Amino acid sequence: MNTIEVLSGIGDKGPACMRLCVEGKTWLLDCGFGPEANAHFDPAWLVGADAVFITHDHIDHIGGAAYAVEAGLPIYATAQTAQALPPAAEVRLLPEQGAVLIDGIRLTTGRNGHALGGIWMHFDIGAGLFYSGDWSEESNWFAFDPPPAAATAILDCSYQLDPVAQRERFAALDQLIDQLPGQILLPVPPSGRAGEMALHLVQRFGVEAVILDPECRAALTAALARGGLSPRAQEIAPLLQRGDLEQARFLICDTPNADGGAAWGYVRAWRESGRLGRDAHVIFTGHMTAHARGICAVPGGYFQRWNVHPPLGDQIKMLRRLGAKRFAPAFCISPEDYLVEEGLGAEVFMHESIPL
Repeated sequence: MNTIEVLSGIGDKGPACMRLCVEGKTWLLDCGFGPEANAHFDPAWLVGADAVFITHDHIDHIGGAAYAVEAGLPIYATAQTAQALPPAAEVRLLPEQGAVLIDGIRLTTGRNGHALGGIWMHFDIGAGLFYSGDWSEESNWFAFDPPPAAATAILDCSYQLDPVAQRERFAALDQLIDQLPGQILLPVPPSGRAGEMALHLVQRFGVEAVILDPECRAALTAALARGGLSPRAQEIAPLLQRGDLEQARFLICDTPNADGGAAWGYVRAWRESGRLGRDAHVIFTGHMTAHARGICAVPGGYFQRWNVHPPLGDQIKMLRRLGAKRFAPAFCISPEDYLVEEGLGAEVFMHESIPL
């Protein structure tokens, strides 16, 4: 019997890992770690697995890949995502847009609107299985490709029942920025929000107001060279020529929770100099780990969500586009809320193994 089971990633914003059993094969869809420091990948999930498929290179989807490499498993990923895998990985490349036949199963992929090289996956099994990984249809930077129909879906519901659209997020962020004097640090994943945040700020304040740290600059330079982004993405090209030490009002830096990289360096320096909360500020825009929450607990730290996952309206639109009969609301803390939500048009499943 062909089945799908959510091993991890439902009931919390934890490591993504799904088990797909099809035609005698066992495939893991994503093998994440975190995003919280104590949310580990469980090597036991690999027992009996024949291969691993990874949607994108964010740690909660790829962070356990070293275990798959150690187990000698082939890893299916796009060329961009494969760059984040351990050097010894046995990589089997997937297209960002297209279809491949793997052990007799047709797998269709499309760009997920969320990360460089990030994809959703559609398996031609039964009436169709769709796994979104993380996805967004609101980005002005990333491209998104609509998927084909599927009766069963595992959907990114990171924002749960939050209905707020990106245009409202932009307005709230702009209002906060306009109230803060001095420099503003925006911690981001280089392959995630860095490009679209740079695009928004450059369009509003101009190139001279923004700098990128080396990690973000390298990621975005490579992304523009590869193509496949929104047509508006090229508007940030002049920003990529700016040096590391130039002063600017907005600093877009790795890491997303300011627990490493240039972002943590700025926060630490601003704390020590007394600037944090006076003429230097940090705005977090994504999932908040304990480290980020600690920074926001003192003057100078703020949170203002930037949609990189689908709000409720887009979740419902996706279910209708797929013609889904059942779905798992993944990556949210209280999936049981979907059991009483009206208008979904599909049944909810959680941890049980579902026949396809």
